[in-house]
Amino acid sequence: MAVKETQLEKIKRISSIRKNIRNICTSAHIHHGKTAMTDNLLAASGYMAAKYAGDLDQGMATWQHADEQERLLTVDAANVSMVHDFHGEEYLINLIDTPGHVDFSGNVTRAMRAIDGTIILVCAVEGIMPQTETVIKQALRERVRPVLFINKFDRLIKELKINSEQMQERLIKIFNDFNNLIERIAEPEFKEKWKVNINDGSVIFGSARDNWALSVPFMKKKGITFKDILKLYEMNEEERKDWCWKNAPLYEVVLDMVVKHLPNPLEAQKYRIPKIWKGDLESEFGKGLLNCDPNGKIAFVITRVVIDPRAGKEVCAGRLFSGTIKEGAEVWLNLFKRRQRIQQVLIYNGIKPEQIGEIGPGNVLAIAGVSGEAGETVTLDEETPFQELKHLFEPVVTESIEAKKSSDLPKLIEVLRTVQKEDPTIKVEIDEETGQHLISGLGELHLEIVVNRIKTEKNVEVLASNPIVVYREAITKESRTFDGKSPNKHNIFFMEVEPLEDEVYEAIKSGDISEGRIKKKNEVLWKKLQELGVSNEEARQYREVYKNCVLQDRTKGEVHIGEIIDMVCDAFEQVVEAGPLAREPCLRMKVKLVDIKLHEDAIHRGPAQVYPAVRTAIRTAMEDAKTVLHEPVQILQIEAPLKYMGEVTNLVQSKRGQLLNVDQELDAVTMRVKMPVAEMIGMAGDLRGATEGRGNFSLVDQMFERTPTEVQEKVIRQIRNRKGLAENE
Repeated sequence: MAVKETQLEKIKRISSIRKNIRNICTSAHIHHGKTAMTDNLLAASGYMAAKYAGDLDQGMATWQHADEQERLLTVDAANVSMVHDFHGEEYLINLIDTPGHVDFSGNVTRAMRAIDGTIILVCAVEGIMPQTETVIKQALRERVRPVLFINKFDRLIKELKINSEQMQERLIKIFNDFNNLIERIAEPEFKEKWKVNINDGSVIFGSARDNWALSVPFMKKKGITFKDILKLYEMNEEERKDWCWKNAPLYEVVLDMVVKHLPNPLEAQKYRIPKIWKGDLESEFGKGLLNCDPNGKIAFVITRVVIDPRAGKEVCAGRLFSGTIKEGAEVWLNLFKRRQRIQQVLIYNGIKPEQIGEIGPGNVLAIAGVSGEAGETVTLDEETPFQELKHLFEPVVTESIEAKKSSDLPKLIEVLRTVQKEDPTIKVEIDEETGQHLISGLGELHLEIVVNRIKTEKNVEVLASNPIVVYREAITKESRTFDGKSPNKHNIFFMEVEPLEDEVYEAIKSGDISEGRIKKKNEVLWKKLQELGVSNEEARQYREVYKNCVLQDRTKGEVHIGEIIDMVCDAFEQVVEAGPLAREPCLRMKVKLVDIKLHEDAIHRGPAQVYPAVRTAIRTAMEDAKTVLHEPVQILQIEAPLKYMGEVTNLVQSKRGQLLNVDQELDAVTMRVKMPVAEMIGMAGDLRGATEGRGNFSLVDQMFERTPTEVQEKVIRQIRNRKGLAENE
């Protein structure tokens, strides 16, 4: 008698048929139903056998009552793999569930690297929201193809009580808004190709909570009309479940759409690799990446690090782009610059990682035994790493934390390092001498949750300060040439600074120009700079791109420049990290090394001589170029009932905010406002107070803008006092 194939064996078998793999994620505005959909897909794929036994309800019920806490953690950390039958062929679907709240948009950015397609969920009542736009931007930036699921149809029927014509109008409006966004944001070659279409099934609608979904082709196939959908909510719950399972099963409609409209790794890597990997596409490694070649060289990108609380072991989840990864293989970490050995290769069976000996390219999997960070490229030998994962927003709010008990100090340092690995959008500065550590995040909520996790999950009692805002220092004009002498007076460095060109700054921000030191002939960079209008001569003077600032070497015919250029780069980085006004990071600055006079004896031009000289020269030049403080500003969308419009407007103005746009719809008002982050501490509580708990806001965009002159002096004084800087420091 033949033994029935287990789910895990099935997943192993299909994982080698690359054309039958789909790597996808769900993304949406907060509370638009991503996790509900993932749960129902899981339940369906896990209980296929139970369905035939007629025992589905019991299966579903136990599923929903399983310990929520445990499941939340796994969904947070893991992806889900399931097998789907489509026209008699089996497909492996790897799905990553992503958070919707903007403070956690870092998780979305990281998930996008591992996948080729995404299901964007939009609530039928609320329509397209700021966060929907953000996730579409993140997807298109990584060349991930979107399809549309209009969710929460039950709300249209139950809350808005609409008829079948209005239902169709609502569908068409959201579908048009979605396509307009694609047209606005996508790269030229994908503008038309990636629009969704109601008639071919790349748009579906339904209710993830009630476990049903439909697309126009599916309705035609089953002979269902919009009037039938209205009748759904007149049935009792049992009948409705039954009808949905027979006529509009969520998992079947969603996964059919995924198989039919989202690309497999073989197709996707051909256009995604040139965007996310900037190496030589003609090299052996490059060809392996483009063709998703199982016999190519290994290329695995870590997108998420999970620390197993029981064993304390790191598990790195990510995507294998080429080669076949095996247990026990020795690999090279390109950012970490060291060799490590893979102890286990894990593949997801549902939400549970299971061990597997080896696996081929195009799969989402996890490896244990390797200690890397998100964004790391794991290969056999040294290769060009993938583009760094660019997050849409930078951390702008900082809190200092210290351990309540001094005995917890070493443990807290360990915990903070783990936290930074698990969530790279958090920036951690550890000061072992004072025991005060700084953590920076995207907003108050982000930090609150991190501090809370440290207390509850890691069991370390900590004291957190009030949140502080991080400013930037920027110059307003070109400086004259200034020199810096080394302490022994034998070396002189001549420097100038000027604001960086807008085009170059934008290219660095979007990741088209990657950060780092420029060692050898970098044709790719030179070509890119020339496209942006930088002259060929100047492009070849670039020596380093660091945190949105650049360093150029304009010296001519200096013999010893090669020996000291790395030290000049180090000193340049130190100034970019801490500018002259208040030792805050610098923004969009071009630093030029114009000339040098060096002692001919190498012993007299070591780091102790070069660093202070270069720092003095750059800081003096910056003072000449009128350095000003820039504060982080966020554009928010505030929603509240219409009758509170006056209170909300007053609140915004009291916090130095500007109203950009006001929309009224029925009895609700939607405002777009621009506010300095410094004034936003406690904003959530104030807004709830002004609207009796009925207002909420979400982040649309973030930028740095010049601090008003009347505020600047005061802010600089506060920062300098906080950092304990003397007058002349």
